[in-house]
Amino acid sequence: MPLYDPKSSRADEFINHQEILETLAYADAHKSDEALIDSILKKAKPFRDQNGFHCAGLSHREASVLLACDIPQKTQEMFALAEEIKQAFYGNRIVLFAPLYLSNYCVNGCLYCPYHAKNKSIPRKKLTQDEIRAEVTALQDMGHKRLAIEAGEDPANNPIEYILESVKTIYSIKHKNGAIRRVNVNIAATTVENYAKLKAAEIGTYILFQETYNRQGYETLHPTGPKHDYAWHTEAMDRAMEGGIDDVGLGVLFGLESYRYEFAGLLMHAEHLEAAKGVGPHTISVPRVKKADDIDPDVFDNSIPDEIFEKIIACIRIAVPYTGMIISTRESERVRAAALRLGISQISGGSRTSVGGYTQKERPHDTEQFDVSDQRSLDEVVQWLMEKDHIPSFCTACYRAGRTGDRFMSLCKSGQILNCCHPNALMTLAEYLVDYASPSCKALGFKMIEDELEKIPNGKVKEIARGHIEAIKNSDARDFRF
Repeated sequence: MPLYDPKSSRADEFINHQEILETLAYADAHKSDEALIDSILKKAKPFRDQNGFHCAGLSHREASVLLACDIPQKTQEMFALAEEIKQAFYGNRIVLFAPLYLSNYCVNGCLYCPYHAKNKSIPRKKLTQDEIRAEVTALQDMGHKRLAIEAGEDPANNPIEYILESVKTIYSIKHKNGAIRRVNVNIAATTVENYAKLKAAEIGTYILFQETYNRQGYETLHPTGPKHDYAWHTEAMDRAMEGGIDDVGLGVLFGLESYRYEFAGLLMHAEHLEAAKGVGPHTISVPRVKKADDIDPDVFDNSIPDEIFEKIIACIRIAVPYTGMIISTRESERVRAAALRLGISQISGGSRTSVGGYTQKERPHDTEQFDVSDQRSLDEVVQWLMEKDHIPSFCTACYRAGRTGDRFMSLCKSGQILNCCHPNALMTLAEYLVDYASPSCKALGFKMIEDELEKIPNGKVKEIARGHIEAIKNSDARDFRF
């Protein structure tokens, strides 16, 4: 039987089944121990000194106790702590992005995804480079600056060369005042050599959802195709970092297996990256199984209600305080509103999950990977965020200034990232307001910018930011950043 070792390079050792079972048993045994729960919450509380905010985070066992706790008052204390941590390290900024689906060709047999190879009802489509240019132009006309590209696993139709060419095409498009400044990549697990190629192509974050950390469940849910190999998939982030990629993004598909098992496995994966690579995940995503072509989420008997989903988000934020957290348009406006308060720092807006969907006037459904619950336009999402006192941010400055990997985390852990991110968010918001916003959004946005400028403590930074924003208003000057 493999033993738990967070520094190991073996999937069955750093995501150890027996350790997860013992963790869940420990959590059940202590879920009503208020003294222990209070001590865990106290440990996780952020504190401030002359170098900024600091936060201890939690182990997977400590966080699992919080998740198992069913004392209503303690749950509310968790929510309050999650909000405090989120404000300490990310403030009221919310980064916006859009997914761009390149191809739905796939050779895998994933039981929860409509792109699986046996699905004959879904039209198969792969974007040409000209079609990618049209999609990106449409996304730039919406106001997007950051994309996450997606493609099924198919070595013949979607080889690494196609992904690399697509990234190059996306970065090359400068339409009016638009530009895509960061391309994140969500493709299947691959080799160190291919990850090095992605690094050379200047991608942002490499994202790969584990789907489930339960090995037996994983192999059942992926009966055919290269994704059936649990170890190859689970060890992908190690290979990505060996290939030079600084920022990696984790995630599980909640609803496939027991949420408490997945929660513990997800945190163990984050702990492994910290222990073995010296830096944890740049982002953690929290998707839930949703309806799609030939996929009925009710088939999976591990679906979770909204209140549990919100508690998961809060506990991840408490356990891994420095990581970005992402929620997509899989979730409704109501759920996303609650999630923003509890720890989410990035959301998609105006998303279409079909191949070639952005160039079509009406939302296409025939090639969607999942149903989109939040179907508002980007402008509506931006205005909604500001009405809730969040700053919509299109900033990509850290990536382009080399503040990635351990360099980003060291700044974030000291709280110093706020000295860059707050003014950068305001300047990118100004770009959006001038170039793309509706009149009502524009009026609300510039009022927010004026109010938020006054909150910048460094007088020199405040005046430089104000000057750049005036330049954005009165000229085509763009892409200012600290």
